[in-house]
Amino acid sequence: QVQLVESGGGLVQPGRSLRLSCVASGSIFSINAMGWYRQAPGKQRELVAKITSSDNTKYADSVKGRFIISRDNAKKMVYLQMNSLKPEDTAVYYCTMQIVYYCSDTGCETMDYWGQGTQVTVSS
Repeated sequence: QVQLVESGGGLVQPGRSLRLSCVASGSIFSINAMGWYRQAPGKQRELVAKITSSDNTKYADSVKGRFIISRDNAKKMVYLQMNSLKPEDTAVYYCTMQIVYYCSDTGCETMDYWGQGTQVTVSS
């Protein structure tokens, strides 16, 4: 069984920074893509940022230039550095990872996992 646990959320004033972390534990062979999504009240969950196993990154237009996603494969962690936060960044943030849990000569088995979410509130 695999678990993802986020941390680092909280209440912050506009213009300030927060760093979210997410660590994976359990039966893990390797990890492909990692990402962060968020869901604000009354809205659909949306992609914030993702990073591939080759460290290629993709960001939502609304966070480009302000947020930075990074990963530490040895620690099985993904981070989201959030700078210049705005009230509209307020949401529950979820990390996700595509976990490779088994490989054989014919290929690898993967499954997507999600964390439980961490609240980020940007308000003065």
